[in-house]
Amino acid sequence: MSVDQISSVPLGPYQLKSPLFQAALSGYSDYPMRVIAARLGAAYTLCEVMIDRMIVQSKQGKQHAMMYCHQDEFPVGGQLMGSEPEEFGPAAQRLVEAGFHVIDINFGCPVKKVMSRCRGGYHLGQPEVALDIISRVRDVVPDHIPVTLKMRRGIDDTAESEDNFFRIFDGAYERGLAAITVHGRTVHQKYVGPSNWEFLKQVKQHAGSKTVIGSGDLFSPQACIDMLRVTHVDGVSIARGAIGNPWIFQQTADLLRKQPISLPDVYEQRTVIAEHFELARTFYGEKKVCNTMRKFGIFYSELHPQRNEVRNAFIAVKTAEQWLQVLEQWYQNNAPGIFPPVEQPNPLSLEAPAS
Repeated sequence: MSVDQISSVPLGPYQLKSPLFQAALSGYSDYPMRVIAARLGAAYTLCEVMIDRMIVQSKQGKQHAMMYCHQDEFPVGGQLMGSEPEEFGPAAQRLVEAGFHVIDINFGCPVKKVMSRCRGGYHLGQPEVALDIISRVRDVVPDHIPVTLKMRRGIDDTAESEDNFFRIFDGAYERGLAAITVHGRTVHQKYVGPSNWEFLKQVKQHAGSKTVIGSGDLFSPQACIDMLRVTHVDGVSIARGAIGNPWIFQQTADLLRKQPISLPDVYEQRTVIAEHFELARTFYGEKKVCNTMRKFGIFYSELHPQRNEVRNAFIAVKTAEQWLQVLEQWYQNNAPGIFPPVEQPNPLSLEAPAS
């Protein structure tokens, strides 16, 4: 795609307004985070990845909250992960009933406990099972709702792994999938080492006009632009780089328009953080909001000019009142914002789905 302007991206019957998407993030991409991301420029968002059998069994509690999507969210995708092919179809139907506009299948998660349960990236090593899952989901989801796939570039760097990747990749499109997101690391890499953008470029060349989304190492607006320019993928799926920095969507859009990036000052940060907090308090309730928002506060603090002090303040809070006191104390005086540090928090600390 051209990086000289903002281009729409086809996703089944939808034309997404820009190539900037928020990825599914276990423990993070809940309803409040998605609302903030969309307001600041994400053209498409995904919920937290959900386990198929838990979706089918869900009546209340955490899984029920994860399945929530509001009618004003458009479009929002529901992401599925599991081990047994026969469990994917009923789970996909539940996500359709919940109101999700896209059903996404996760063959990319590299977390140890996920792999040990034959879920996520495990399926990249068994193309027949992977394609069976894809067929079962596409067969039960109504034609007007796109089904998509999230993959890594393989289990490892072997030729067999690459062959398996393309068997699944090509087979997915043959079975009617609308788009595939490809992360440039292998499953064995987890989050260590660089994402292989050259492989993403080869994949997009192979796919031709089919919609391919790139993922991996997108921690800055310039990185998003570089991926679009180098690989020619149709869009970028921003994951860890969007936690506590929803401005990355707006800033990347500015670069696409050849406009200078505007960093959020302390007052703007306070406004967005306060909105995020109130959305979470309404959604989760007074008792749960503090624990839910603490992890977001830690990431938001990376944009504050006194990041270390603010981070420690967010870590220490134990009540909703104390959480708001941090905003009052550290965000009462305006100052220019800063870019998040190059070194990111340990990605393996991000939650994997419950078993």
